Amino acid sequence: MNEKVLLIDDHTLFRAGLEDLLTRRGIRVVAAVGSGEEGLAAATTFMPDIVLLDMRMPQMDGLNVLRQLRKNHPNLRVVMLTTSSNENDLVEALRSGARGYLLKDIEPDELVVALREILAGKTVVAPELAPVLARVVQGGDSRAQEDKIANPFSELTPREYEILTLLAEGQSNKVIARNLGISDGTVKLHVKAILRKLNVSSRITAAVMAVEHGIRVEAANAQ
Repeated sequence: MNEKVLLIDDHTLFRAGLEDLLTRRGIRVVAAVGSGEEGLAAATTFMPDIVLLDMRMPQMDGLNVLRQLRKNHPNLRVVMLTTSSNENDLVEALRSGARGYLLKDIEPDELVVALREILAGKTVVAPELAPVLARVVQGGDSRAQEDKIANPFSELTPREYEILTLLAEGQSNKVIARNLGISDGTVKLHVKAILRKLNVSSRITAAVMAVEHGIRVEAANAQ
């Protein structure tokens, strides 16, 4: 795949990891930047074939960047790569011209396949979001989903929320167990419940999601 790819994501570690992942698979990353403003400038400078764009970013969020990219470069293929499985985010991204909507816990090889399909002219949506998209197409009621957009962590128990804040700090299960005075097994059960309720498949994705939504560690420090 010789096409040029531009990465726009405000999380330095994720951005660096993604750039390395794509490069190892022979995909040419022309730039990897950390803000919407830098992304718009890089798109003009490097004229990429495809853009991988984060949804939640400070100052200029992904949807605004997407709309401006499409305005500046109507033929540019922009793909949202995000932790957000919210219905409104998905719908607004597609309505604004995104050619793909993928979740950050996607397998590397699946990401490469998705990029190839998008470059071939297809619009690709994460398989997990197919039911959401089908409901939108069928005119389903989105009020419950909108409630979750306002607070995607609303279903977490106080203990789960507390553990999520520690995950966001990068703590291991053993460290969390020691800090909270509970067993490793109990922490594992809580983490499993957190992943299920947030509809993500890895603790790293849950931690990134927590940071993106501004979760702080007050809950953990309050004890």
